[in-house]
Amino acid sequence: MLGTSLLLLVGLLALSIPVAAALGVLGLVLEQLFSRAPLSLALGEIAWSAGRDFLLVSIPMFVLLGEILLRSGVAERMYQAMVKWLSWLPGGLMHSNIGACSIFAATSGSSVATAATVGTVALPLVRRHGYNERLFLGTLAAGGTLGILIPPSINMIVYAVLTDTSIPKLYLAGILPGLAMAATFMGLVVIACLARPGWGGRKVETSWADRIRVLPDLVPPLFIFLVVVGSIYAGIATPTEAASLGVMAALLLAALFRRLSVAMLIEAFENTMRTTAMIMLIIIAAYFLNFVITAIGLTQLLTSTVSGLGLSQYQMLIAIVLFYLVLGCFMETLSMMITTIPIVAPVMIALGFDPLWLGIVIVILIEAALITPPVGLNLYVVQSLRTSGRLDDVIVGALPFVGAMLFMILLLALFPGIALWLPSVVSSP
Repeated sequence: MLGTSLLLLVGLLALSIPVAAALGVLGLVLEQLFSRAPLSLALGEIAWSAGRDFLLVSIPMFVLLGEILLRSGVAERMYQAMVKWLSWLPGGLMHSNIGACSIFAATSGSSVATAATVGTVALPLVRRHGYNERLFLGTLAAGGTLGILIPPSINMIVYAVLTDTSIPKLYLAGILPGLAMAATFMGLVVIACLARPGWGGRKVETSWADRIRVLPDLVPPLFIFLVVVGSIYAGIATPTEAASLGVMAALLLAALFRRLSVAMLIEAFENTMRTTAMIMLIIIAAYFLNFVITAIGLTQLLTSTVSGLGLSQYQMLIAIVLFYLVLGCFMETLSMMITTIPIVAPVMIALGFDPLWLGIVIVILIEAALITPPVGLNLYVVQSLRTSGRLDDVIVGALPFVGAMLFMILLLALFPGIALWLPSVVSSP
């Protein structure tokens, strides 16, 4: 049963069938093969239940927030400020890419929006300053993944819904690992550019007067972060309400920068509707597939099989890491989370792993899936922003950062407090 399911899923994805359709078709096929009951009759109820989940309402709000910020001029101003502050490091503007992605990640909640926004501003500079193009592209693709690790994060909301975990605590758990991941990416760039000085491009000259002058351009992203995340921890708003407050704050910034117009809003709404429709279709299809595999006993079979292997706690962790690395090459990240977490999380938590810690590890593995071919979404986002060149350039440039993510997971395994310290401090009386 398990082998049949995996072969069907890989086969459907290999045929380039859209992920939502592949998940739905797989559910229908498994129903016909292994169930005597007409499980597809529950599809309407499943779609209704998934679509009216209050926490999932935050998804279109965070998508809209990123769309407005993209068109308000905030991203361009922020990137130029990061250039002034970080371009002195070996690797120059590549550190600005990672730094800008880190800051924008704290406002958008989406890796795709982060990569697209910063990439739009940064790509015209790669050849002008003589950078190694592959590594430069890799910093954009990998830096964009920080959008789902540094709160607020759409993927963290999905994990919290699936595992009944506190979203505020999960957000707290992601702050230090997110900053550490950004530092790890920057360290990788420094090492590469020290080993190959020609990769680092021509130095951007700046002064302390210039750095001080552009500091106000870093205030708008901080303002959005404080509105969204601050309102949650102040007890003023739920995560869904905080996302709505973030949209209002973004509209205010767009008005202040004289970018607010009917045409801009229509474009932002259209893109938000398109992205949200795609996400919700994947969620509904994945929920239906989860319902089917639970009804036919596949979930219990897999859980008992894994438990029967007799693996130790960290052997199981290694197995899960390998599982997600392989699966991430074939599945889109959101659908991968929804289809695997209901199976993986109970097994890992039963072995003694903290749900918050596990959530951060899974999000990092989901980040790796965003930059591993052939279905790495951020690879295609960055490639779509280029006027020439092959996708291979983006893939080769991003692969070293997968190693950095695995290094971060090793650090989390050795020092769990990186993720758990901040939630414990804030939760303590």
